[in-house]
Amino acid sequence: MKSDSGTVELGAFDFECGAEIPNMEVAYESYGEFDGDNAVLVCHALTGSQNVAGYGTDTAGQARAWWNDIVGPGKAIDTNDYYVVCANVPGSCYGTTGPASDAPNGDPYGTEFPPVTVGDWTRAQRRLLDELGVGRLHAVVGGSVGGMNALDWVRQYPDDVRYLVGIATAPRLDPQCLALDAIARRAITTDPDWNGGDYYDADEKPTDGLALARQLGHVMYLSKASMERKFGRRAAGRDARRDSFPSDPAAAFFPYRDVESYLDYQAEKFVDRFDANSYLYLTRAMDDYDLSEGYESDADAVAAFEGETLLLSFTGDWHFTTEQAETLAASFRERSVPVAHHAIESDHGHDAFLVEPEKVGPPVRDFLESGVEGRAVHDTEDEPESVPDDRDFAPVHSSLFSR
Repeated sequence: MKSDSGTVELGAFDFECGAEIPNMEVAYESYGEFDGDNAVLVCHALTGSQNVAGYGTDTAGQARAWWNDIVGPGKAIDTNDYYVVCANVPGSCYGTTGPASDAPNGDPYGTEFPPVTVGDWTRAQRRLLDELGVGRLHAVVGGSVGGMNALDWVRQYPDDVRYLVGIATAPRLDPQCLALDAIARRAITTDPDWNGGDYYDADEKPTDGLALARQLGHVMYLSKASMERKFGRRAAGRDARRDSFPSDPAAAFFPYRDVESYLDYQAEKFVDRFDANSYLYLTRAMDDYDLSEGYESDADAVAAFEGETLLLSFTGDWHFTTEQAETLAASFRERSVPVAHHAIESDHGHDAFLVEPEKVGPPVRDFLESGVEGRAVHDTEDEPESVPDDRDFAPVHSSLFSR
């Protein structure tokens, strides 16, 4: 399978906020061969990278590709059939220009980097694809905020997309998620080592604040059921490190629990690979996104799209709920856009789209092949009963697609 990776210089880039930088560089990876109409753009989630399948160059700090259970030869997004492109978004820290990149004066941009939006991500991807010789996309696929990015494609470039796949996503964040993101940012900006965003040459980085922000994110991505199953109230093993982060003197009297150990471990890994300013910029872009901005409704925002849509949601996901996905599906139906909403029984929370490829892969594969007419084989004897029958969309597994 042919693969490629690198960075493309786009030249001057105008941001939605009105600011401009003299050169936007976009890091990307591609897989498979382009035949003119088989391009699939995959949009990564908040702290992901262009390393979606792991066949290109290593992405600094990431142990493995983030979706190589879905993207690859013979997999749901089959790189034997499709030319798959994934680009790191502006504002991130994996090769695309962001706060940690050098400004024209040679110093890192820091907080002088322009405020970035999901719309900026989409326009940068469009320009990258132009450089790669890709016009109309067979599909754009995204999960979480990457799903918002995918939605923005059919708002900004409705004629450039045949199929849209939005997974564990919504047209906007609800107030609870906005509040939690605000707390995460506050954890970073109140870390004394953040220093107003000017810390790149300092000996100490705002690792404590970034670690707390990441820990809060992990709690958001899990469900109550998955946390109970993984951790319960168990104490961590005797070899578990308790000194990862400062604690109060009384802590030694109480057990260091599995859930604390897990959060500390995840935070330690994250601060080694991600930039605190990028976390601020990307969460603000996600919080700001509203599909209906500039339109009367979500339905009006997608009215020009003449392709087809697949939405996947997960019953245990309280970050982007099945109800939000169904409301979004109704907006497509209102404008006669063929849409399928597949609600998946899962107790993994928001992370389900990453950790349950056996549930995500079949509907995505069939949709990319046949649109909303696709079908996948399922065992009706195993049909779960946890989804209320009074919902106005298909119960889980009663059929692959509801229209």
